[in-house]
Amino acid sequence: MKNLLSSLLDLFYPHTCDGCGTDLTRTERILCLHCQRRLPLTGYQHLHNNPVEKIFWGRVNVRYAMAAYYYRKSSLLQQLIYQFKYNRREDIATHFGEQMGNLLLQSKWLYEISHIIPVPIHPTKLQQRGYNQASLLANGIAAVTGKPVANEILFRNNYVPSQTNKGRLHRWQNVSGTFSIRGTNQLNDQHFLLIDDVLTTGATLEACSELLINAGATVSICTLAFANH
Repeated sequence: MKNLLSSLLDLFYPHTCDGCGTDLTRTERILCLHCQRRLPLTGYQHLHNNPVEKIFWGRVNVRYAMAAYYYRKSSLLQQLIYQFKYNRREDIATHFGEQMGNLLLQSKWLYEISHIIPVPIHPTKLQQRGYNQASLLANGIAAVTGKPVANEILFRNNYVPSQTNKGRLHRWQNVSGTFSIRGTNQLNDQHFLLIDDVLTTGATLEACSELLINAGATVSICTLAFANH
């Protein structure tokens, strides 16, 4: 009876791949296996001193850093990120968070992490969008790794317009002083994993990391994608 009900549901509410439109099997979610393999993995969870870590050298003392995938314009990954950022496809973000969690489980340093912190968005943007995509990624990671999410530590003071077309200097000027932290007396000896969607110049993550480190915490970083220009 259960299999019959499942088949009827698939008939009237078919699940198709968000990459190519083909029907998904019962074990596939969001993407078919072929499209999942199209996504360019970095393998940085295995590599110390990888290119993501090097972005922060001389800027802020991040312990570890990685990104799950390489970001390319007009790619399948860009299309999927657009869907969960602007078309309310929260399920895509949660799915990618779970994929990030599976990759983090392969690292040698995940055990050091005490809490996961998503990069916050301003309440105005949160109201407009309905959710913080970094929080959805963080929740997906938490579901796989068992690491708790701490949403109450970092918050954004100012509303910052989209920085998509801005360079590193302009991005840094925009985010400087944008973030604050709560509970600074509870951050000593904590190792936080900062989560964001796309790493470009690293200005936002640098600003967040600096605040946490100055309060006595250790910081590592994991992003969904890395735009290695």
